[in-house]
Amino acid sequence: MPKKRHEKEEIVGELKDKFSKIEGAALADYRGLDVEQIGELRDKLRENGLEFKVVKNNLAKIAADEVNIKGLDEYLVGPVGIALGYDDPVSPAKLLKEFAKENQELELKAGILENTAIGEEKVKELADLPSKEELIAKLVGVFQAPISNFVNVCQGNIRNFAYAVEAVRKKKEEEEGES
Repeated sequence: MPKKRHEKEEIVGELKDKFSKIEGAALADYRGLDVEQIGELRDKLRENGLEFKVVKNNLAKIAADEVNIKGLDEYLVGPVGIALGYDDPVSPAKLLKEFAKENQELELKAGILENTAIGEEKVKELADLPSKEELIAKLVGVFQAPISNFVNVCQGNIRNFAYAVEAVRKKKEEEEGES
């Protein structure tokens, strides 16, 4: 049964709101996936703070145009699911690529990064980048390394001083024992 105009307007409004809040998104052709697989995909995305939407392409085009997402129209052909990421631009592409490894029916089509559509190859490159958390962990490691090295050097000096004091103590004991 066709949707009424106000229902379509609600869907476009909701999608506009989501598009305006995303850090990144990935689009995939989900033909061939059964209901259970799509449910599994939704669950996996939800566990990682992402959302998976399947909407009519025309409604997605309208919403994208209204929030100035450039170049998305050419990718909205056939059945398209959109993974939306609100905190990290990399995670939608990364998780869809991971899921596609186990479920070959899912095909990455495109992505959205900084209000611009990017093609399949760029999405795959994006998916290969480390996540925000991984980058932060690496950065913390870079900052922490000099501090750890400094602490080790200081501890080494203290350790050496303790060894020297112990050697002097033993030598004095030996001298007292001889006298």
